[in-house]
Amino acid sequence: MIFTATVAQANVEDLLYEKGQITKEEWLKLKAEHERDDAIIAEKAAIKKWFDKISIRGYVQARYTYLPGDKSIRSEYDNTIRDNTGFAFRRVRLVFSGDITDWLSFYIQPDFSGAVPGTTGDGSNNFAQLRDAYADIFMPIPFLFFEEKELRVRVGQSKVPFGFENLQSSQNRLTFDRADGLNSAVNGERDLGMFIYYTPKETRKLFKKLVDSGLKGSGDYGMLGVGVYNGQTININDRNDNKHVVLHATYPMELPYGQIIQFGVDAYRGTFNVGATTPLTTGGPAIGRENNGNILDERVGVHFILFPQPIGFQAEWNWGNGPQLNATRTRVEEGDIQGGYVQGMYKWDVNKPWLTSLIPYVRYQEYSGGKKHRTNSPFNVVREWEIGMEWQIAKSLEFTIAYARSRRTDTQTAPYNIREGDIVRTQLQYNF
Repeated sequence: MIFTATVAQANVEDLLYEKGQITKEEWLKLKAEHERDDAIIAEKAAIKKWFDKISIRGYVQARYTYLPGDKSIRSEYDNTIRDNTGFAFRRVRLVFSGDITDWLSFYIQPDFSGAVPGTTGDGSNNFAQLRDAYADIFMPIPFLFFEEKELRVRVGQSKVPFGFENLQSSQNRLTFDRADGLNSAVNGERDLGMFIYYTPKETRKLFKKLVDSGLKGSGDYGMLGVGVYNGQTININDRNDNKHVVLHATYPMELPYGQIIQFGVDAYRGTFNVGATTPLTTGGPAIGRENNGNILDERVGVHFILFPQPIGFQAEWNWGNGPQLNATRTRVEEGDIQGGYVQGMYKWDVNKPWLTSLIPYVRYQEYSGGKKHRTNSPFNVVREWEIGMEWQIAKSLEFTIAYARSRRTDTQTAPYNIREGDIVRTQLQYNF
């Protein structure tokens, strides 16, 4: 409207000058004033308001679980796996992100379906919890041998760069839950700390392509990364002066015929503080803690991904040491850890209304070692087969169904019995 009025006024002044109603000097003066006003208007239009710098997006996952056999089987990663189950929210996420300047951005993600820490999930769901809150500081100019924005520092609560599936967003992941073998390294995948990431320009484009094209990429957590973090896992205060150090290296590459693969290695080391222990039975003997609960926590892992174009394969494994309840169940001490998974999938792109693509998959996972974030760090055994299919109805709507034959330790309730049974789960996810 302002631009239209300005043009109309200028046309009137031109007409007045042509008819001799104003002098040339007056006409030139009016033209100069209009040019100055136009420049001011253009400058104001170029200034972004605060709400132009922030984007809001998110997703919701609603699940229903059925246990056809033993209803005592439990999984700490999904509170719908229990008796007296029903419909439940697994995740309700909102993401607030934006660029504050050309070299500074922020990312905040709360979850509105969290459980109260320390509970089994019965009657304690749908609490708001902080997942991410960090800033990325980019090098605004070329630095040493790095090009612009290839090097960045991330400060705050964010994902710890260990493994592939841990970094993969649950919004993009194919299976219902992350594998125990890798996720037990960093429960909740996140911690407070500082991380430095290096990603070359072309690799950054490839990371983005793997997510945008629906190939189940992990996102950009650096081709190379190093970080220092508290080590007590998400939303828990540090309980010792020792900090964990993590090293991350992964490399995606596009082969000449278009197939994309990714492979890498990760490692971390620190001292984890095992909190107060609890007797296994009421009035039973106390459980001791090695070195006042400060126990070596270290792992190394490898990963390889053949992205589904249309056939895909994914595998991760890790080995290390960490806190665990000993065989006599009298003391928490350092023990061996190993575990991982292998997964095959097929991506069938249909590209029709109400059917974008179908992705059937099969996964085997196993784990043996302590669960450091659980009371008493119980020794955990997992052997599980899962077969399922994701139906991408549209980009904003997905439906997944899966069957699992699971043999796993109930790490939530002493005396930590091993349960075996069948699990049938469905999930509807909508993105916005």
